[in-house]
Amino acid sequence: MEPTRRQVLAATVTTVTLADCGGDDDATETPDDGAAGPGAETQTTETPTETPTESATATPTETPRATTEPATEAADALVRVDSHPDLGEILVDGEGMTLYMFDSDTRGEGASTCYDGCAEAWPPLTVEDASAVSAGSEVSAEVTTFEREDGSVQVAADGWPLYYFASDEEPGDANGQGANDVWWVLRPDGTVVRPDGPETATGDGTETATGDDGAGSETDSDDDGDGYEYPPIE
Repeated sequence: MEPTRRQVLAATVTTVTLADCGGDDDATETPDDGAAGPGAETQTTETPTETPTESATATPTETPRATTEPATEAADALVRVDSHPDLGEILVDGEGMTLYMFDSDTRGEGASTCYDGCAEAWPPLTVEDASAVSAGSEVSAEVTTFEREDGSVQVAADGWPLYYFASDEEPGDANGQGANDVWWVLRPDGTVVRPDGPETATGDGTETATGDDGAGSETDSDDDGDGYEYPPIE
């Protein structure tokens, strides 16, 4: 049986409708914004290469420090040298006060025999700590320390314990020189300055007259000495 004209028209309409519904599958996809289209020029950005400068990258060379410490300046030294008008070059403290040794002490023993009343008239040169000891560049004597019986730390030069004289009031005074024939000043090398007959040599090689008690003409001690009665020296 042949299809009627009405059936043919209905089939045609159905076919056209199906074709319109499937048209999206054949559409051309638009490329992403990031993709270049055909014929578009591609631009290449070159990153400049920085050449390092030697002066910027070089490590500075450190100058090695000297291994020898400079000599202590005289003004900062605990023990230094001063020139006395009558006694020549002698040991003094950092303030210029004259330092003495005591014949009752034994050189190099690391001990003092001056305590109580003796130490009041002849105060020992002490420091809080041995590391505080320093000597001027002109001092050739070995400067050391030792512990006293009371626990304080006394300074010695060339093995001789060092003392002040209470009657010395200002730098340059050396009133204790030759007192009781047991107290003497010291040379820069630690040599004891005792009278040699009627004269005693000074640090510069000249000679000065001394009094009967062994002190220089400007440093005569009182007849009573320092007021302390010393035990006999063995």
